[in-house]
Amino acid sequence: MKEKNLAARKQSSGMLYIIQRVLVSCMALLLFLASLNPARISGSISNKTSLFTSAVSYNSLVDGLKYQIRRNVVKASGFKAARAGALIILVAVIVLGVSACISLGNNRFKRLSQLISAAAAILVAAGNGFIVKGYTVIKKSTSEKVDPRFPVGIYVVFILAGLILAISIINLLSIKVEKEAEFEMEPKYELFIMFLPFALLCFVFSYLPLWGWRYAFFDYNVGDTLSMSKWVGFKWFKYLFENKSTRADIVRVLRNTLAMSGLGILTSWIPLAFAIFLTEIGNKTFKRFVQAFTTIPNFISWILVYTVAFALFSTDGFVNSFINTLGGNSHTNYLMSDSLTWIKMLLWGIWKGVGWSAIIYIAGISGIDRQLYEAATVDGAGRFQRIWHVTVPGLMPTYMVMLLLSVAGMLSNGLDQYLVFSNASNMNHMEVLDLYVYKIGLGNNDANIPLSTVIGMTKSLVSVFLLFLANSVSKAVRKESII
Repeated sequence: MKEKNLAARKQSSGMLYIIQRVLVSCMALLLFLASLNPARISGSISNKTSLFTSAVSYNSLVDGLKYQIRRNVVKASGFKAARAGALIILVAVIVLGVSACISLGNNRFKRLSQLISAAAAILVAAGNGFIVKGYTVIKKSTSEKVDPRFPVGIYVVFILAGLILAISIINLLSIKVEKEAEFEMEPKYELFIMFLPFALLCFVFSYLPLWGWRYAFFDYNVGDTLSMSKWVGFKWFKYLFENKSTRADIVRVLRNTLAMSGLGILTSWIPLAFAIFLTEIGNKTFKRFVQAFTTIPNFISWILVYTVAFALFSTDGFVNSFINTLGGNSHTNYLMSDSLTWIKMLLWGIWKGVGWSAIIYIAGISGIDRQLYEAATVDGAGRFQRIWHVTVPGLMPTYMVMLLLSVAGMLSNGLDQYLVFSNASNMNHMEVLDLYVYKIGLGNNDANIPLSTVIGMTKSLVSVFLLFLANSVSKAVRKESII
């Protein structure tokens, strides 16, 4: 009977931890929901301002009232208090996230996490108090532009903090810690916590922007607000294929995109070959120099690369000056001409990225069993035979994964390189899909954000389709899958 009661107690305690983590997740989500921003204590504050923005930017709270604040018509202390409250809540939520992670450990970790959770919940309540104080201050203002409002988010934050505090106290009362117990955590949870920051970054930069896809279904102009009165459904999707000029542009940029991606795939073996020959260099000092010298260009911006290219290949550049010094009369602008544009971009890309791309293959070579090389040597294999029969087969799985990812990203050439090298002369062969989307959405005075969103959506969906297609081919041919 006691064992059953103990098991039931553990189960209920485990459920409380789960509920607490869900509440912490809700609190973290609240940071980015503008509609529930507790710091929006005035109608002058944009309804797109989230709690996170309020905490990191004081201007987001007073942007519409700077003139009144300078003339002392409105007291800045109210908005400063609201900003301080938002900042306190932001810090408290971060602390709550840390406590939720360490609650995955043993009882000693759990006890520490609940103490931290309780303190953070109290800190959230204190931040809420600052916001209420700020609201009280601006409520006394006589300016109509202030438009004091008591946001619903204050109640939501207070309820969530109260629930987290209550659960923390209950858990603290039920935890029994042995005196000599150490802080311990299962390896799977340690790995999860190590992976979590990267998962959050991936979510923020790769998945959260997908919310912007909604612009494809509205007649939206920069600065407007989205409303159902501007809903147009699939109008821009139809426009993409019905408008002749747009259709011609899409065909042209797809030609450039696929041509440059195809050349990149055809030369994707170069980093592999470079890595193999680099590892075969016997002189370690020279090897390190070559690796560093070829890796550094990856960290140079395309602006600086273009500056180097301009100094070398412009009309008055080094190449023409050198030819003229030898008695020639060259004034060719190799940089701006439209001849061999795809090849030139490929060569610049290889120069900039070959050293960086070779790192993964160098790591793969270091993972090949040394006994295979010893066995090949005993069998009489020379250096190049060992490379062909041991190194290359050992790197093929890595190469195939990189090749499949390259196929999936055929429509994504990037923007920086083509933006800085493009000009009126070479635009016909230089403009790729990413550059075209940028020019439509942001680069022109008549920016068309819905149409650029449609093109970006289509590109993403086609890329996902190409990934699954390439993966299916890999499964059929190599009996291996990356998904």
